[in-house]
Amino acid sequence: MNKFMISLLAVLLLGACNGQTGGHSNLRPSVHTNNVALTNLNLGIEYMRTGNYERALEKLNRAKEADPGYYATYNAFGLLYQELKAPARAEESFKQALSLNPSDSSTLNNYGRFLCQNGRRKDAEKIFQQAADNPLYDTPEIAIANAGTCAMLDGDKDEAEAYFRKALKVNPKVPTALLQMAQISYDRGEYLPARGFLQRYMAVAEHTPASLWLGIQIEGKLGNKDAVSSYALLLRNRYPGSDEAALLKESGAR
Repeated sequence: MNKFMISLLAVLLLGACNGQTGGHSNLRPSVHTNNVALTNLNLGIEYMRTGNYERALEKLNRAKEADPGYYATYNAFGLLYQELKAPARAEESFKQALSLNPSDSSTLNNYGRFLCQNGRRKDAEKIFQQAADNPLYDTPEIAIANAGTCAMLDGDKDEAEAYFRKALKVNPKVPTALLQMAQISYDRGEYLPARGFLQRYMAVAEHTPASLWLGIQIEGKLGNKDAVSSYALLLRNRYPGSDEAALLKESGAR
């Protein structure tokens, strides 16, 4: 399972335990569920986290049987069916979750990412905007940054930049937006701004193989050999099996 999906599951699990999802409290009384449904939902999510999809499906089905009207279970089904490469069932699940709780930010963001990953960018942008427009959603910058990531995947860097700058205006510490702005700046040959965005990213998030590789590229263009070496050492030690570590080896950087 990819790291982004794991992070989504962590958020979903937290929301289920707290009786809300996506970091906001815009929930109707009907979303409260019983302990049997909640326990099986949490177990299903944990099985997804470890890649045991058969057991995850079993637990989610039990959660649904215990409370067929609990929206978070269908949100989890959507994520699971994405992993199982069953897009029709994934979309059906997200829509069912939204029919039960139309303003849930976790479901909206997950559904938006599903649409984006299936080449439906415009539909995804509408869903992300719906999440961001919810006045009770306390982190709208996440949905805005997701729209930017979708635009990047579609090759529209200008539109992506507009979304990322909008997200950073709401919250200057959105990791995804900072890292993507560093990449956009680097691609444009604006190496000092790229360094600045990456440094801001480093102040609020852990390095990933992608951020370390980008740091190597930026500092290489700026002629900072010591910084290149530092990034390269971190990449080799922390992520020796990553694609970026392979690129580093091919590049011959020290």
